[in-house]
This record gives sequence, structure tokens and C-alpha cells, in this order.
Amino acid sequence: MPTILVTGAFGQIGTELTQALYTRYGADNVLATGRRVPESAGTLAGPVETLDVTDPARLREVCARHDVEIIYHLAARLSAVAEQAPLEAWRINVDGLRNVLETAKASAVKRLFWPSSIAVFGPETPRTLTPQDTVTRPTTVYGIAKVAGELLCDYYARRYGLDARGVRYPGVISSGALPGGGTTDYAVEIFYAAVQTGRYTAFVREDCRLPMIYMPDCVKAALQLMDADRETLEHRSGFNINAMSFSAGELAAEIRRHIPDFICDFDPDERQQIADSWPDSLDDGAARREWGWQPSYDLETMTADMLSKLRARRLSGHKETAR
Repeated sequence: MPTILVTGAFGQIGTELTQALYTRYGADNVLATGRRVPESAGTLAGPVETLDVTDPARLREVCARHDVEIIYHLAARLSAVAEQAPLEAWRINVDGLRNVLETAKASAVKRLFWPSSIAVFGPETPRTLTPQDTVTRPTTVYGIAKVAGELLCDYYARRYGLDARGVRYPGVISSGALPGGGTTDYAVEIFYAAVQTGRYTAFVREDCRLPMIYMPDCVKAALQLMDADRETLEHRSGFNINAMSFSAGELAAEIRRHIPDFICDFDPDERQQIADSWPDSLDDGAARREWGWQPSYDLETMTADMLSKLRARRLSGHKETAR
């Protein structure tokens, strides 16, 4: 079995992707790392280490000591948080990726997964069914870093033969870990609030429509792309993947089908400007053709599953507060 390194393993995606990798490869073969290791990491079945991807020497040492063959590089500052400290975000998101690519190039790493984002798009990009190959002129440092990352991954693939792959994730919705400062966080927080208090104030407009993906599909996309035959991939580091698109108002209405008394207010803040620069849907034909992408969840099935899981956790005494 290959040894797999997951950076950012304790974030929203990393938490659930790590568990999926345990199931597939065995926990002993998956090394979960993060710049800060939470106390809850002590319950993980596999090995855990502290790792700051902006420290190239430490990154090289960890990969060499564990004979890492596959990397899922998830460590990043997300869009809204990145705007508050753009230089730090650039250091983590771009310099960190460069360090991972350099380490992979010089070591036994055979494949690398790195997630891009719909943040690569900007006001000049077609908003509806955004094409795979189109204008990428974002207005946020997070988006600029993602464009740079796509180009870096393509460069290392072309120049050094490194098998670097990735998808452009839409907003990610999960019942596992709370998100860490993204523009689409409202679409997760609203579920927690609906179950806990029955009321939520969204920081976007009621008609704000964005593409989203449910965590099981998010994890499936990463694993499925990494399983694909390299020879079938015409694109590589920035596949559009589409699962569902809805407005904040439509999401609130769907939740009310399950919780009739739920109240959602709308009070847009500075994150609305970021959302306005992003697409409302994606053309993911390339992913479907090249590696068979097909989502399993839509708005209705995702909402039912989210609420069911959060209610079960609440009954079991698990406490988690939406911000």
C-alpha cells in the first residue's frame, strides 16, 4: 500500500477525506497533518503530525521519513479569511503549494491532488454554465492564488512529469467539520442554525445563486480523479465539477420543508461582493468525459441527509455552534 500524506487534514474537506482514505488504504498508510493539530486528532486511527507547508525543510523531512507516494494537499486560507490578510494567504496558498510541488518533484511522490476553486473566475467570466476553458481574472487574493496554483501544477506536469491533478470545487457543504472562512460558509451554517435555534441570518442576498457540492460528492470527486488513467486526462489541475446550484432563498425554503418554523433573514456583508464575482453554475463536461464524474446529491437529497445527520448528532449530545 502507498503511504499517503494529507495536508490540512483537520479542515472541512480534510476531516472527511482522511476518513475515506482510511477506508480505502488502511489507517496506518495515511498520515494526517496540519499546522495546528486539534485535541480531537488523538482519536484518529492513523498517524498524525504537525506540519506547516510553508516550511520546506520540514515538508521534505516528513515525506522522506514516511516514504510518501501520494499527497492530498488541502492546506489553505479560504476566500473571506484571505481577504483579511492577503500576504499571509499568498504565503500559505501559493508558497505552500510551491513547496509541496518541489518536494514531490524531488522525492518518491507519484501523484498529487490539489483543489482549485470557482474563485478562479471573475466578473468577466460567463456566469451561467461557465466553460471549462474560459477567462480566469478573479478579484480576490484567494482566486488569484488559485489561478497561480493551476498554472504551477500544469507547469510541473509539463516540465517535470509530475502527476498533479485537481478540481475546481464549488461551495462545499458538510455535516462533519465547520468551514473555515469561505464565502459560501452560509450554506453550511444555515443547517446548524436551523437545527439548533430555528433561525439564521445569511450574509448574502436571498437571490444569491452559487454552485455547491455536498461533502460525499466532494470526497468522491477527489478519489475518482486520482484513480483515473493519466492517459485519459486532457485537462489536469482545474476540472470544473458541477453538482447543484441554488440561491440562498431556495436553500432556506428547502430547509423549511423539513422544519416549517425555520426563519431565515438576509443581511449581505462584504462577502456578497465576492459571491457576485463567481459563477452561478458550471459546465463540467470535461470531467464527465475524461474521468466519468457524476454527482450523487442534489439540493433535495443533500438537505434531507444534512438535517438527518445533524439531528442525530444533537440527540447524541454532540455540541457544535454555527458562527
